[in-house]
Amino acid sequence: MINSIKSIIEESIALKRSILGDDEVISQILKAITIIASSLKNGKKLMVAGNGGSAADSQHIVAEFVGRLNISRDPLAAVALTTDTSVITAISNDFDFSEIFVRQVKAIGKPGDILLLISTSGNSLNLIKVAEESKKLGIITIGILGKDGGNLLNLVDVPILIKHSNTQRIQECQLMIEHIICELVEQQVQVFT
Repeated sequence: MINSIKSIIEESIALKRSILGDDEVISQILKAITIIASSLKNGKKLMVAGNGGSAADSQHIVAEFVGRLNISRDPLAAVALTTDTSVITAISNDFDFSEIFVRQVKAIGKPGDILLLISTSGNSLNLIKVAEESKKLGIITIGILGKDGGNLLNLVDVPILIKHSNTQRIQECQLMIEHIICELVEQQVQVFT
């Protein structure tokens, strides 16, 4: 068991080191930070969506934006599209589960808003559909994706790809990237408030 524990930790560290050495990933993270900070500064909002563990991450990152991460500041406009069970179950029941994010974005999304999609596979139909609809609505899309990025890789405006096959290790890195984005957006927006 001790060797298994150490092996899991080593795998996580190795993946984070590979991200640290990947200039493309670092560049895309910086691009996401710049876009989100600029949009929030201009009165736009951040919407976040994902399924399963990524739904939990959506709520986590939104809590950091609306509350705070490190800096006492005004709340930042962010909403997790994963939290309203009445809306999600009504849409799933009356339409289809693949529509749960599309209908919410159509209701509250405006041109210039940001949609952050979190997915370890990049192949969830509800995320693919909302990425496609967001383009029509003038909403900028960012994806924190795992494995090969799936179908979302070429649908989102800013893909941040964690090239790994282990879902747990991908999720650990997604949370790290989400915290980096929030921390640096918080610093950028602090300048504007």
